[in-house]
Amino acid sequence: MYNENTQPEKLVNFVRDGLVETEHYGYVVRCSKNHVAEKIGDDKNYPFYLRSCAKPLQAALLVDYGLDKAFDMSSSEIAVCCASHAGEGVHINILKKLMEKFGIAESDLKCGIQDPLSLRARKKLLLNDEKPTVLHNNCSGKHIMMLGLCKLKGYDIENYDDINHPLQQEIKKRIYELCGVKQEYPITKDGCGVPICSMPLANMVKGYLNLFCSDKYSAIKDAFLNNPYIIGGENRTDTKILENSTNIIAKVGAGGLIIVINTEIEEGFVVKICDADMHSREVVAIDLINNLHWANIDTNHDILINSGDKVGYIESLV
Repeated sequence: MYNENTQPEKLVNFVRDGLVETEHYGYVVRCSKNHVAEKIGDDKNYPFYLRSCAKPLQAALLVDYGLDKAFDMSSSEIAVCCASHAGEGVHINILKKLMEKFGIAESDLKCGIQDPLSLRARKKLLLNDEKPTVLHNNCSGKHIMMLGLCKLKGYDIENYDDINHPLQQEIKKRIYELCGVKQEYPITKDGCGVPICSMPLANMVKGYLNLFCSDKYSAIKDAFLNNPYIIGGENRTDTKILENSTNIIAKVGAGGLIIVINTEIEEGFVVKICDADMHSREVVAIDLINNLHWANIDTNHDILINSGDKVGYIESLV
């Protein structure tokens, strides 16, 4: 059905006292809206699932349907709808206010209970003898947005996570339009339970360029640029990039994905790490940003042991 004979390229070596201990392979696709400028690794246009990189694309309906205007949504509330948030207090407070605006309850969310991504937030729950809730799920903002859209449009909220639900059909249609997808690709359920599309890597970048470089969706772009900590949180790669750059959008997704867009020159790239190693993904993405002179972001390539001694280094090959 699809050409599975892709040829990923080695992107990162972890070198420990002179020996390459781990190697991480993957793909990089850099392009403008209409032109692929560079490929590292031959992905043969194989479709990969968008995972959480879909969130800002899914949030396009927030603007299309006027949800932001109807409920006077703040920039931080728009941001949390696009976020893979770390489940910290600042995120939970925004989520609760948004649920109150939309008139929905935690029991309406179908994303499932998940421990916070933030280590500090997990420790706080333990110290207070508290259990995580659905709001700690990194996808809860997206689910609250979907429920808000259902309320606005009069859709049934009981099965909003079903691929045949009118909201999910509209989301798929908008994502295909933004990403320039002209054929059907596999759709699965993401970790949080809602449908997630797959497509070639170049289409992912095109979708982000059409979203973040469009005046129509400027509220989503501004939400990213003005609320970097809400988009991720403690020790999150997209937050690190957003906080240390200007006019650069970044969003991570499971399965080793990150998409980065330079909104000033309207160019972007996607990184796909085959083994989904998050450290490798961060190193490759930030090194690419720096090598392209889009920003100058500090990143540590040292391998340290518990005492703080350096025993090796991370070698980026991009």
